[in-house]
Amino acid sequence: MDEAKIQQAVRLFLEAIGEDIDREGLKDTPSRISKMCEELFGGIGKEASEHLNVTFHTESNKMVLEKDITFYSVCEHHLLPFFGKAHVAYIPNGEVVGLSKLARTVETYARRPQIQEHLTAQIADAIMENLQPKGVMVVMEAEHLCMSMRGVSKPGSKTLTYICRGDFDEDKSLQASVLALIK
Repeated sequence: MDEAKIQQAVRLFLEAIGEDIDREGLKDTPSRISKMCEELFGGIGKEASEHLNVTFHTESNKMVLEKDITFYSVCEHHLLPFFGKAHVAYIPNGEVVGLSKLARTVETYARRPQIQEHLTAQIADAIMENLQPKGVMVVMEAEHLCMSMRGVSKPGSKTLTYICRGDFDEDKSLQASVLALIK
């Protein structure tokens, strides 16, 4: 990331909204924002394969569900946060991954400016590609500050997205099982 450009952009933005960029409370804001960007957008250029490449053999072909994975992301349309819970289920095909790696996969894709629909698909596709399970289902529920604090101003409303691949796409009872387990 180009810290100097981010700081320049923040200064220009503050000036454009009528702020005094030299006042005490704003003097270090451009620097703070550039540091924040490193964290919020740290998933840019990273691939989930770095988290999903170490697997363990298993004889089980029973569903694995990691639920309530907290995530924070930024809407690419308004650059405002959206946040919530991700639930990731997959059916192993001889290989499993450490549970923390599912959370790291969610984190990798959440740390980019984007929309929830893409985020949901990216996680599912990364798991399918890297683990090659029999199926995967990703469910995400999030509050979007672009809806809560501006525009329609409906705080507390949640957006739910889900995507199914493989066996989950073909078997509605598997989908129903996941939805029941995450309630």
